[in-house]
Amino acid sequence: MQSHKLELFADYFQFYLQDETAEGDLSDAWDDPAVERMLAVAPGVVGLGTARNMDVSVTLELLDSEPANGIDEFDHVVEGTLAIETGPLVVAGCTDYFPDAARFDLEPGAYRVRLSCSGLNTLSEDGLEGEDRYLVQLWLAPAIEPEVLRQHLS
Repeated sequence: MQSHKLELFADYFQFYLQDETAEGDLSDAWDDPAVERMLAVAPGVVGLGTARNMDVSVTLELLDSEPANGIDEFDHVVEGTLAIETGPLVVAGCTDYFPDAARFDLEPGAYRVRLSCSGLNTLSEDGLEGEDRYLVQLWLAPAIEPEVLRQHLS
């Protein structure tokens, strides 16, 4: 397992994972169901929702297999699939300068992406401060349609 701590600017309440060479476009993927589940998918890219449009703490874990349960420890958990054709994996806020975004070497294949969110009820009244945290886990697995494993109720 590899674990990486990132601070990402979640402009528009999102950040994304992408195969560097992918040209997927999330603009049409953020429909109402995607917003509710906090995950949007387009070819070669996955958008992950956040509770704030500020800098957020993200832990990225690159795993050899599906993680042990632990879903009950989080406010919201959702899974989807990211196809990596060539790599590397790029992790960035949606308005970040792409050449400067974090990159991680991954072998080509279909990756399960699990977003687990905690601290979603800790936001200040103005939504600028909070203890929200985002755990993103990836492992090789067959492709699936996006699925909410635990829905946050605000």
